[in-house]
Amino acid sequence: MPYVLGIDIGSTNTAAAVARLHGTTWTRPEAVALHVDSTVVPSVLCLSEDGSLHVGEPATDDGSRTTRDFVHRIGDDVPLLLGGEACAPQTLTAELAAWVVERVHALEGGPAEAIVLSHPAGWRPYRREVLHQALSGFGLRSVTLLPRTVTVAESHAARGFAGSTAVVYALGGNSFEAALVRRTPRGTYETFGTPQGLDSLGGADFDEALAEHTRTALARELAASARRGTQAALRGLRAECDRVKRVLTVDLTADVVLALPNGPARIPVTRAQFEEMIRPTVQVTVDLLLRAVRSANLTPEQLDGVLLAGGSTRVPLVTELISAALPVPVEVEPDSQLTAATGAAMAACQVVSPRTRRNPPVRDAAPVSGTGRATLPAPRRPHHDTTVPGDPPPRPPVRVLPLDLPKPSRLALARSRGREG
Repeated sequence: MPYVLGIDIGSTNTAAAVARLHGTTWTRPEAVALHVDSTVVPSVLCLSEDGSLHVGEPATDDGSRTTRDFVHRIGDDVPLLLGGEACAPQTLTAELAAWVVERVHALEGGPAEAIVLSHPAGWRPYRREVLHQALSGFGLRSVTLLPRTVTVAESHAARGFAGSTAVVYALGGNSFEAALVRRTPRGTYETFGTPQGLDSLGGADFDEALAEHTRTALARELAASARRGTQAALRGLRAECDRVKRVLTVDLTADVVLALPNGPARIPVTRAQFEEMIRPTVQVTVDLLLRAVRSANLTPEQLDGVLLAGGSTRVPLVTELISAALPVPVEVEPDSQLTAATGAAMAACQVVSPRTRRNPPVRDAAPVSGTGRATLPAPRRPHHDTTVPGDPPPRPPVRVLPLDLPKPSRLALARSRGREG
C-alpha cells in the first residue's frame, strides 16, 4: 500500500510515523515501531569494534564510540569524533535518518512516496542546505525539511485543532523551542515572528533535579555503601528518575527506588515536591514562549491556542504555568512524544497532494488527486524556508570531514538496519 513517512530526530529520541493511501484518501498517521518494544529509539549512534554502526543506547560505557545530540551541532564547523574518526553532525543525522527510512521500508514492503523530516524552528537556510547535502549522500534526495513547530501544528490540526494562529511549545529531552505558526491560504502552517529556544534545557533537567534530590536524601547511605555497588546503583538513577517523572504526571506520589549494596532504598516524592524542584526551569520556558508571542506584536487575544509537543509537556506544571501566562486553550496530545513525527507524516501527504483551499482538511484523512494515484513531484523548496528577522547571520560554508568508516562497516550497517534498535 502506498505510504508517506514523517521523521522527527530529537535531541533525545527519534520517532517516525506513516500515513497510508486508502482508496483516494490518506489515513491518519500511525507511529512506527522503531524499537522492539517502543515507538521511539534513542537518538544515539554507536560504533562497534568491527566498524558497524548501531542505533540506540550502547551496550558498553565506551563514550569514545558513542555520539548523541548531534542534530543541534549541524552547521558547526567543529566535527565530532566517533571512534577516533572526525565526522560532521549532518552526516550523523543523515545516517540516523537513513536507518529509519530503511527500517520503515522493510516494515512496509517498499519505499515511501514522500518523506518529511522536522528540524528546529530557528534554523536558517545554511543549516538546511548542509543537511540536504548529507541526506543526498545517503540516497535521500527528495526529503522535505520543515520546522518542528510546523509539523507540531499539523499534528494538532489533524486531531481537530481548527485555529489559524497559535504558538507552539516544544519541550524535548535536551532542548526547548517556541514559535508562532499561522495557517496559510493553502491550508498549511508556516512560522512567523522570531522563534525562541535553548539547546541546553529540557526534560533531562527535570530528571537531574529529581536525581539530586535523591542523592541528597541518601547521602548517608551512599557514603556507607561499598563503592562498586554504589556506582552501579547511581548509573541507573537517571533512568529511575525518568520513570518517576512519568508516574508523577498521573499520580500524586511515587517512590524513587535504588538497589544499594545494603538493600533497596526508597525515597518517596510527592508531585508537589517535584514541581517545586522544576518550577524555575519550566518558568524559563514559559518566559521564552511569551517572548516568541511578543516578537510579532501579538496579544493573547489574537492566539487560538498553545500547541504542546514533547514527552515532558505531560507534566501538569507545564500546562499550569502556560495557562497562567496565556489565557488561551492549551492543547496536548495523548502521546506528545510522537506529535512532531505524526505532523511530519501529515505534511508528507501534502507534498504528494498539496492542499488548494483555505479551510482545514478532513481530520481523518487528506485527499489526493482524482486519479487516486499518489506520485512524488520534483523536490521543492518549502515555503517555510524564509529568513527569520533578528536571526544572526549564517555561518560561511566550511569544509567538514565526513564520516569515513572502513568499507566493512558500511556493509555491516546495511545488514544491521531494520533489526537493530
